[in-house]
Amino acid sequence: MVSGGMACVKYLTFLFNLIFAITGIVFIAVGTVILVVYSGYNNFMDSWFFAAPVLMITVGAVVFIVSFFGCCGAVKENHCMILTFSVMLLLIFALELGAGIAGYMMQGDVHKMVENRLNITMGEYLSNDDVHRSWDIMQHDLKCCGMNDATDWARVGFSENIVPNSCCKEIPDGDKCDSNSVHVYTHGCMNNLQSAIENNALILGGVGIGIAIIQLIGVIFACCLARSIRREYETVETAAH
Repeated sequence: MVSGGMACVKYLTFLFNLIFAITGIVFIAVGTVILVVYSGYNNFMDSWFFAAPVLMITVGAVVFIVSFFGCCGAVKENHCMILTFSVMLLLIFALELGAGIAGYMMQGDVHKMVENRLNITMGEYLSNDDVHRSWDIMQHDLKCCGMNDATDWARVGFSENIVPNSCCKEIPDGDKCDSNSVHVYTHGCMNNLQSAIENNALILGGVGIGIAIIQLIGVIFACCLARSIRREYETVETAAH
């Protein structure tokens, strides 16, 4: 049984693992929420964007499982379990650090992706029900109209001054949304969508790197505990001989 300063390390390791378990649950929840919230925006984003929340869910599940090894290893003072936990945590650390860096790097590709996808899908608004629904969801949620402004809709088949109903805050019964109406959204969707995606990428990157650093501290505590347990085993074996 560890003693002295290592006893403190043991309980700190156990505490870190409880935090890791909670972190795993948070990762799973956040990743799921992002997938659900942005499911209606899938026509405006390349597939690589959705890899981030899927990765979060995967990492969250792995972190939750790995934290079990850490908790059991710390409580039982099992050298093998603690070493297994340390190695797995290091792998997760590398994965989260990479995901965090990727989150920051993604920001540079967002503008081109959004501009390209909005250009393509805007022309499909009247012919594709799925795209139609996605544009309506985005314009309603982000309170925007068209790519740059309401006049963009004239070039894809809408009559002069007429825009999709989702461009207006409210529409009188029987009327259509008019680009000259006081109720029409004046801001275009491209900048709004780009800002929303970049902010989320920044948050994901910061959370990923922050948690990875905390986990690195947990690895250090676990390694110290494993070394202490190993030494005590060797001392007991030496005394027995």
